[in-house]
Amino acid sequence: MLDFPRWRVWMLNTLIIFGVLFAIPSLLPAQMRDQLAQFVPTPTINLGLDLAGGSHILLEADKSQLVETRLEALEDGVRTAMRRADPQIPIADVSRADGQLSFTVSDVSKVDAAREALIPLTSNATGSRDWNIGVNDGNRLIVTPAGAGNDAALDQAMDTAKDVIDRRINALGTLEPTIIRQGDNRIVVQVPGLDDPAALKALIGKTAKLEFKLVDELADPDQTAKGKARVGSQVLPYPDNPSGLPNIAVRRLGGISGDKLVKADPTFDSQTNEPAVTIQFDSEGGQRFARMTQQNVNKLFAIILDGQVISAPQIREPIFGGVSQISGSFTTESANALSISLRSGALPVDLKIVEERSVGPDLGADSIRRGVLAAVIGTTAILVLMFLVYGRFGMYANFALVINIGMILGVMAFANATLTLPGIAGFILTIGAAVDANVLINERIREELKRGRRIVQAIEVGYKEASRAIFDANSTNVIAAALLFIFGSGPIRGFAVVLMIGIVTSVFTAVTITRMWVSRWVKRTRPTELTI
Repeated sequence: MLDFPRWRVWMLNTLIIFGVLFAIPSLLPAQMRDQLAQFVPTPTINLGLDLAGGSHILLEADKSQLVETRLEALEDGVRTAMRRADPQIPIADVSRADGQLSFTVSDVSKVDAAREALIPLTSNATGSRDWNIGVNDGNRLIVTPAGAGNDAALDQAMDTAKDVIDRRINALGTLEPTIIRQGDNRIVVQVPGLDDPAALKALIGKTAKLEFKLVDELADPDQTAKGKARVGSQVLPYPDNPSGLPNIAVRRLGGISGDKLVKADPTFDSQTNEPAVTIQFDSEGGQRFARMTQQNVNKLFAIILDGQVISAPQIREPIFGGVSQISGSFTTESANALSISLRSGALPVDLKIVEERSVGPDLGADSIRRGVLAAVIGTTAILVLMFLVYGRFGMYANFALVINIGMILGVMAFANATLTLPGIAGFILTIGAAVDANVLINERIREELKRGRRIVQAIEVGYKEASRAIFDANSTNVIAAALLFIFGSGPIRGFAVVLMIGIVTSVFTAVTITRMWVSRWVKRTRPTELTI
């Protein structure tokens, strides 16, 4: 039990040295750390929003827009299903109003066939109904949302939106954002260290819904300018229209959506040398894009971003390979922002900012000072108490405690973890509980000495028997911390991270490292008496 080979001693000492070295950059002033970073890597601990300050934004989903989007997708699916039915089912008077879709089956004898064709469109993957189908006046089918249909769609959209926002913020290089859902239709975004939320708002507030639709070249320009479109078309704003008209008419259905994108990169137009964005579709999207351009050579197609036309070029020849370029009135910054938005995916629902605030670091600085003060006072009290009660073995525990503090900071810096105010609480809690293991070990050695065991045997039994209880107790703590990390969010996860790291390092230093020191001392001095 007390036999420590030389290679093991070197390995443990190396771990201690590296653990403490990783902690040093986080304790240095920022200016000194920046100078040091020119020569050696300087991993540091990130500070959370409550310590470093930053931006806080509350986003709310537009439920009515989600309903309208679902109806539009349903209408497109209905038209396709009726057209592909065998035999084809002619329909007319398609209407979307009051959150429902209705249409007339021209041939009354095909109403039942039309209803059967709708079933796959109105059921979800689990087989339950997202839409209810009704019949009015014998041949008019009315599709209305089922009770839980819109709620399920909103829940799925919010989960997707949360992931999209996370990808966009991480693309900026911002560390450790907190992104959590609040209620049914809200998302809280907190980004530490970001004082100016303007770029953040512009990035996460952009839906980034990209569409390619054919221009309705038969539309009356005067009617289009007034916002009026023919049946089957829609009018969209076109700020950079070469004709000078503020709007343009496009075919409402058909076209290609940007959900088939696999790549988007900022670039420069080879002809104008202006900033642009190169996009690439997946195999399915590339085939659809090639088919669309092949069937509509010499026609105009509109590139639509978030309901606004940014360009309407002419299809001069079929575009194969699934690669195209989006050009418009871009700056280098806006082209880069658009490419990030497109790469991260489109938001499935429009989000509006309902609350916005910048959090100053003053409270965080005060919390850090108070946390450091509490840690210093608590550590000093523990060091004095352990020395007075256990003498030499208390000093071993004290040295292990100091190393434990350094290793906690070092591991957090190496893992690029974020320290929050609850994390400071977890850190102080870990310091207070770190010497528990040494108390158990020392008391067990005392008991074995009172029973008449020899010094070496008492130490061996004391470490062996106490270690079982120590590992069992700390295993349950690690499980609790892991559950907090898995199911918690934001500051709770910060507390869990510090707690898990602290438990592992405290057991390592309090048991393994002190046992190594005791072993070396016993072998070197061969004591005949032991006072503990």
